Parts: sequence; C-alpha cells; structure tokens
Amino acid sequence: MSETDAVLNNILIGNRTGDEYYNRIFVVSAYGGMTDLLLENKKTNEPGVYALYAGSENDWTWNEALSAVNETMRGLNRRILEDTADIEIADRFVEDRIEGIRSCLLDLQRLCSFGHFQLEEHLLSVREMLSGVGEAHSAHNTMLLLRRKGVNAVFVDLSGWRETNTKPLDDRITDAFSSIDLTRELPIVTGYAQCREGLVGLYGRGYSEVTFSRIACLTNAEEAIIHKEFHLSSADPKIVGTDQVRTIGQTNYDVADQLSNMGMEAIHPRAAKGMRQMGIPLRIMNTFEPDHKGTIISEDWQSDEAKAEIVTGIPTAYEIEVFDQDMVGIPETAEKVTRAFSRFKVWTVARNTNANTLTHYVTAPLKQVRRIVAALQEDLPSAGIRTRKVCLVSVIGSNLGTPHMFAKAVSALSDAGLDLLAAQQPSRKVDMQFILPEAAFNGAISTLHEALVESPPQKATSRKKAA
Repeated sequence: MSETDAVLNNILIGNRTGDEYYNRIFVVSAYGGMTDLLLENKKTNEPGVYALYAGSENDWTWNEALSAVNETMRGLNRRILEDTADIEIADRFVEDRIEGIRSCLLDLQRLCSFGHFQLEEHLLSVREMLSGVGEAHSAHNTMLLLRRKGVNAVFVDLSGWRETNTKPLDDRITDAFSSIDLTRELPIVTGYAQCREGLVGLYGRGYSEVTFSRIACLTNAEEAIIHKEFHLSSADPKIVGTDQVRTIGQTNYDVADQLSNMGMEAIHPRAAKGMRQMGIPLRIMNTFEPDHKGTIISEDWQSDEAKAEIVTGIPTAYEIEVFDQDMVGIPETAEKVTRAFSRFKVWTVARNTNANTLTHYVTAPLKQVRRIVAALQEDLPSAGIRTRKVCLVSVIGSNLGTPHMFAKAVSALSDAGLDLLAAQQPSRKVDMQFILPEAAFNGAISTLHEALVESPPQKATSRKKAA
C-alpha cells in the first residue's frame, strides 16, 4: 500500500475507463510498518502502542507512541495525497481516530485503577481496536485518491468505529455491502473487521486475508486476487539466483496449505478454507508486473507430470526429542507430549515417531522451548529430552507422485556433503521434509532446487483426490 503509484497505475486504475472500474472490491492492508507502530514490530518485537500500553510501567510511553503514530499518518497523507482539500480531510480523519483511541485508553486506565477491574481482561479488545486504525487510514486515503481521479470509490469501514453493537463477521460484511451498487461503485474495504469472533485473537496478523476471503465468499466472487510485492516463485531468488527462480503459474490449495506451514503464506490457511469449499480460484499477482498472469491456486488442479514446484523452508527451528523406554505401546505418552505444546501455544511444523521416541520440530522463541521442555520433564519424569537448533527444508508440489523423487532429493543432499538429520515424505505426496543443521539451510535450498526444479520433470504417478 505504500507504493501508491504502482497500486493506482497497475491495479486500481491502469488502462481502465468508465464501467471497467467497477464490479470489483478491494480489501486493503495498512501502509508498510504502520501495524508495527500500533502493535509491535513483527520481526524485532520492538514495542508499539499496544505493547507499551499493556506492559509499560511508565503510564505515558504508550501516549507518546500514539502521538508518533499520529505524526506518521499525517506525514503519509502529505506524501500520498496531492490536493490540499484531500489532505485536510485525511488529517481530520486521522485526528478523530487517534484522539478517540487516546481518550478510550485513558478512560480504561482510570477504570482499571479500581480493584474491581483488571486491565488484562480488556487487552484483547485494545489490540483489536488498534489493529483497525491502520487499515482504516489506508482505505480512506485510497478512496480520496480515486475520487480525485474520477472513480466513484466508496470507503467501507468494517472496523466498527464508535459502533455500539458487535456483530458476527458475516453479518458485518453483509450489512456493509447491502447498500452498495457494485456496477456503479468501487468499494475500498478495511482489511480489519470488528466482529463477535475477534479476528486478531483468532488469526493474529492474518486477519485481513480472512476478511478478504469472507467477502469473496459472501459476494460469490468469480475470482479472488492477492497482490504482493513478488511472484509466488519456486524458491527465494536471493538464495538460488534470479536467473534460476521460476514463477509457479498454477497450483492448488493443498500446496498453499503446505506453504503456510513453512511460514511462506500465499494466504492464511483459515482464509483459504471458504474459497476452497466454494470453488473460488485465488490468483497471486506481482503488483509491479500487472501484465503477468501470476499464479492461480484452485481446488481441483493437479500437475499432469510429477514435479517439484517450490523449495522453501524454515532457516531456524528447534528439534525437541522425547525418548522414553516406557512409552512403547502406551498412547497416553503422545497425548502428554502434544498437551505440552498446546499449553504454550506452539505449533508443531513437523514431527516423527518410532517405538520409543517422539520428535517435534517447532518455530518458537527459546524461552517458550525451555518452558515446553520443563513441562515435559514434569509430566514424563523418566524421559530423556534433547533439543537442538536445526533448519527445515521442504519440497512442495501438487504432484510429487513418483517413487524416485524422494530418493533423488536425498542423493542430491548427500552428494553436496550436507548432513541430513531426518527426512520424510507423507503419503499424500504433496511435500517432502528434510531436517538439517541450521547452517545448511541455504545450501540445502540451492541443492534441492537445482536437482528437482531446474532438472526436467519426471513421469507422473497419478494421485487420487481425497473424497
């Protein structure tokens, strides 16, 4: 959204005229870095307004951070908008939102100074409220830009600002679109939607894709399109080289799920579910290459030839190995291990098991890993528990249905002198997983990409769809 000219020229307007502007709906995210300022930095965990409000001993640090957000938003108004009247409208919009939030947070602090009210009970609501400000700001500005260019754009605010009732997500969307004529109006919609379910609590930073998906389903969209800064490609070009990387072109929702598991989201898996069920194809496009068809993700597509489509992975993960001679034949042991991960809300990216060993691979801060280990030692006092840093590399494709591909991958890693710690290919034949020492990540990506993507595809073995 920060690349305003590219968004306008390549997506919103382009070569369109007249009626060609309409029968489309745009769901927008916040400007780059804005949600980090409002919540916390996604990569560095540097506190934003929410984190300071929730945990700071200084009552005013969050207030100062909120003022900094105000100034940043106003600065963006001046950079993005050209007309003086539009800038004034945008500034008043920001002022209303920021000062409204400031008053609300101050009132909540005063309320929680009484022992009957605990701040912790309201923090999720605070996080939800702050999350919606960035999307409202960018959506409102985009509406102003389009109107100035003669497009009948409509600002659709799903953030629930100053509303007194809370609705289910589908009802909020349906109500918002009930008075919009898509043949004559172009809705610019906030990616955040305030609803009874609580999107931030359920989906974290993936809430805008959930909103996007539900709008597609409720309006029975012909196609859903996500515009990104890059193509959905066969690997990271920084690792394998821009001359070797390939745009995927076409794949299915099974592959999208595997990508999400590796942290390389084409779309949030919960967001994809509704579109998958309704048969709505999803297209991933590069914002800066509007003439490229991008990659289409659909439910029923499968490659006719067995081939690896993407080589990706997680550069730093933790292996947590639980060895216990007493677990043989006792299913309750696995339940105790799984319960420890659930307790600390840590997702297991991959796992394997044999008679007396359960091994989980996770991406989590070291502090959480240590807590999991402590809980496991308490529940399984006779178990030996080992942890170490590893990387996880995955080969993904809609049809990996040949018995030779897994062997070729293992052989390629061995020939490259890379130490393979564990490997597996689940029976569904859409991914292969390889565990290696952390330092081997880039080498493993390059090796597998060269062996499986850059080499000719192999004869396919048909893989039947699950009923």
